[in-house]
Amino acid sequence: MKLTKQEYQKLYEKASPPSPSYKNIPAAFVVGGLLCALGQGFRTFFESLGLSEKGVAAAVAICMVFLGVFLTAVGVYEKLAKHAGAGTLVPITGFANSVASPALEFKTEGMILGTCVKMFTIAGPVLVLGISASVLYGLILVIFGG
Repeated sequence: MKLTKQEYQKLYEKASPPSPSYKNIPAAFVVGGLLCALGQGFRTFFESLGLSEKGVAAAVAICMVFLGVFLTAVGVYEKLAKHAGAGTLVPITGFANSVASPALEFKTEGMILGTCVKMFTIAGPVLVLGISASVLYGLILVIFGG
């Protein structure tokens, strides 16, 4: 079946309901802001304990990753994402969710072929691209001086 661009566009518009941006944008803003505020709360807490800057950064990252994985494991993150959309993509909790979600989904296939292999289905390409880009940028910086 060969479709022209115009025919495909008509089928696409018919199959895809319009997104209620008036609801989605504020929800994403509020939820993303709350996740960031929670991260800032963790940061303030760990600074008050007298941790070094690196210690604070590590502790906050650990807490936010744990929160993302925990909310995914108990089924809350998916419900939150359904209503808040992009607001749940705050980098560290969204990344934790993208690793934990497939791992939980495929755990019935076994520890190796299920959980371990599938957990990087979504996050794997992001890691490969990020690492490759950082190596490339580092080489450019070394070659051209910086």
